[in-house]
Amino acid sequence: MSEIIIQNTKGLDRESRVSDFFDLLKPRVMSLVVFTGFAGMVVAPGFESMHPVLALIAMLCLAINAGAAGAINMWYDRDIDAIMKRTRGRPIPMGRIDSDEALTFGLVLSFFSVMLMGLALNWMAAGILAFANFFYVVIYTMWLKRSTPQNIVIGGAAGAFPPMVGWAAVTGDVTLASIALFAIIFFWTPPHFWALSLFANEDYKRANVPMMTVTHGAHHTKTQMLCYTLVLMPIALSPYFLGTAGLFYGLIATLLSLVFIGAAVKVLKSEDLKPARIMFKYSIFYLFALFLMVMIDAA
Repeated sequence: MSEIIIQNTKGLDRESRVSDFFDLLKPRVMSLVVFTGFAGMVVAPGFESMHPVLALIAMLCLAINAGAAGAINMWYDRDIDAIMKRTRGRPIPMGRIDSDEALTFGLVLSFFSVMLMGLALNWMAAGILAFANFFYVVIYTMWLKRSTPQNIVIGGAAGAFPPMVGWAAVTGDVTLASIALFAIIFFWTPPHFWALSLFANEDYKRANVPMMTVTHGAHHTKTQMLCYTLVLMPIALSPYFLGTAGLFYGLIATLLSLVFIGAAVKVLKSEDLKPARIMFKYSIFYLFALFLMVMIDAA
């Protein structure tokens, strides 16, 4: 009987370890990366003739690479993750995974995903994938995040590369159409992340992270959020103007963008944090909806 209990305990430990390593990959962030990368692939010319196995490999590489960057991010940020309420339950601060294990895990997956992308698809897509990983890990995590309130503005480029990777996986090149998809995510990131920072401001203060809300205050941050949503609207319409998507997309993108601007106005006028929480949730829906519409229109 005791042997059965010991075996069951070992089985639970193994399951727990697998779950912890999966958490290192930041699966929620990964899902957005894969979705926008897939959208870039679908709208790229020649996708309809792409072999399904190659498309699957491209998305697998993108997912693994994004997760690997997340693991290295957790390794580097383990000190501040332990301080912040939002992140202190992560595997490294909780002591469930050793920091050296996390770093090795992230580095091995980064190398594997880039090499597989290059060998199976093309080296243009692999190069963009490698640069996105480098940008997130080194430029954003190790440099910008703790040094400037513009951290999320410049660093947001890291999360904007997936559509370009998807596009390049099909075509082997970079065009204005793929750059437009990049620009949508790039200009979407600041109002999305600043909405989060408004109600997580105390966390960033404790961790001494110079988010805009910490260094310049809530009102300045809210004003910047509104500015970015206004700039984002014509950028969100760029697939229509470039011919990547049609009138259907243009109409939906206009409506979605007007609602996003309205949410930013509500945040600016309110002293309550509720509008910021609503805007944060809507921003995720907004990006998913935009890229879903561009795929539907392209189809």
